[in-house]
Amino acid sequence: MTQQSRTSLVPRGPGRRQIVNGMLAVGGAALAAPVLAACGGGAGADPKTVTFGSNGADATPKAAYAAVTEAFTEDSGLKVKTNTVDHDTFQKSITSYLQGTPDDVFTWFAGYRMQYFAKKGLCSPLDDVWDKIGDGFGEAVKQLSRGEDGAYYFVPLYTYPWAVFYRRSLFEERGYQIPQKWDEFVALAKRMKRDGLSPIASGYGGGDSWSVLGAFDYLDLRANGYDFHMQLMRGEASWTDKRTARVLDLWRELSPYYQSGAGGRSWQDAAQSLLDKKSGMAIIGLFLGQQITDEKIRADIDFFPFPEIDATHGQDSVEAPTDGFMLSRRPKNENGAKKFLEFLGSARAEERYMGVDPSNLAVNERASTSSYNALQKKSADLITSAKHISQFADRDSDPGFVSTVVLPGLTQWLGHPDDGTDTLKQIESQRARFFTV
Repeated sequence: MTQQSRTSLVPRGPGRRQIVNGMLAVGGAALAAPVLAACGGGAGADPKTVTFGSNGADATPKAAYAAVTEAFTEDSGLKVKTNTVDHDTFQKSITSYLQGTPDDVFTWFAGYRMQYFAKKGLCSPLDDVWDKIGDGFGEAVKQLSRGEDGAYYFVPLYTYPWAVFYRRSLFEERGYQIPQKWDEFVALAKRMKRDGLSPIASGYGGGDSWSVLGAFDYLDLRANGYDFHMQLMRGEASWTDKRTARVLDLWRELSPYYQSGAGGRSWQDAAQSLLDKKSGMAIIGLFLGQQITDEKIRADIDFFPFPEIDATHGQDSVEAPTDGFMLSRRPKNENGAKKFLEFLGSARAEERYMGVDPSNLAVNERASTSSYNALQKKSADLITSAKHISQFADRDSDPGFVSTVVLPGLTQWLGHPDDGTDTLKQIESQRARFFTV
């Protein structure tokens, strides 16, 4: 592999679900009855087995994780017992899970979301693991993997960008042009609607309410810039600020072009409508590729960066969440778990994963990108060219605040979008519960 075949995917900035009977869904108070449970084990746990809690329940990531764990067993002789739970249940039950008897290693997210559990003492530091894997990562990725105390708590596996995805052949058939600026984007949506398409595929029903945050984040990043967006996420700016109100004004302008019935549809169904050419565009992550089984369709998928709103900020920010692994606070097989994490942080593990799941991008700088398809290569270029990288609203902010206040407010507002005054006041009234205002 030549140096040119390597791509450094390094997020350069610091670091995803209605209030339900007062219980915090993610990262706050534990749910009354945890659904996510460990594989088992205890004082007499098998020293030749490592337990692994995974949120990769969909077919493609499940197969990709299986390929990785098989490769680890081949290399180490240690077995991996995987406990797979669907993504949303994993998120909602994570606190109860970690406070109980969790698996040795578990999937989680970089940045703030990792730091939250590190600060709570619900995971173990990994400095000794990083002593062995650190040369494969750039400083920004290292930053995303450290807790507030400076210790490492996270081993990254992949990243992926959010953008506006579309079918290239549909645009060619209809004569659509890629919009660079907001007015062009809205005009294209209007034209698609006249042409009988749902301009913007959307599905945030059930446990998929998190998906609306991609649009919110980009509207804020483009209208107000990265610094204000991160201040808002960290509780340092008011939700009734005129700049936040501007975000909902822009979103209301776009809302007539959202696919109808989005509140009762999953993100997968919304993505399928794009693949079927029933919708013209989708504001979504590269994980859209998990829906694709026909390689001809995969070759026809393309994307463009979310359009410019304010020339001061242009298109300089990209949403690119980073996923990976953590070590539980009292692993049953600590030595085996750390060997597993060393493997997970290797180029070989990333190459195994991407070989099955081409909807993500490796973060280890030594991982080969020679097998990347055109969409992955373009995604890598988008991330590496960004001036600012955000993770995602429910990863860059307090998870309880986003899950129990922000998301219910925004999804309810999207059902009947108005000027947003009452919605923003309601969100702002809860800010002090989660942040020092």
